[in-house]
Amino acid sequence: MELLKTFGLFVLTAFAEILGCYLPYLWLKQGHSVWLLLPAAASLAAFVWLLTLHPQAAGRVYAAYGGVYVSMALLWLWAVDSVRPSMTDWLGVGLALLGMAVIVLGSRNV
Repeated sequence: MELLKTFGLFVLTAFAEILGCYLPYLWLKQGHSVWLLLPAAASLAAFVWLLTLHPQAAGRVYAAYGGVYVSMALLWLWAVDSVRPSMTDWLGVGLALLGMAVIVLGSRNV
């Protein structure tokens, strides 16, 4: 159950980071309102706060978080940018999640 909770926290953290970076992109690259910077800043602040909720040492959290971030970014590509991920994209996600699992599960024995 703890592992599922940690994974869910990683997903929320990744979503906050991606949203916080995507909104300025919309302003800078697509000409949307500068007001998007306000929710972007709030989202990035939430991202930082969410990182503090993880029970492991910060460096291990950042390393393990990378696997979920890669997964969420690919899902964002598909859902928001309407670009269907390729087979190699999914292979990369699988490898990133495998690396995350090694970090998270291996740290339980330390």
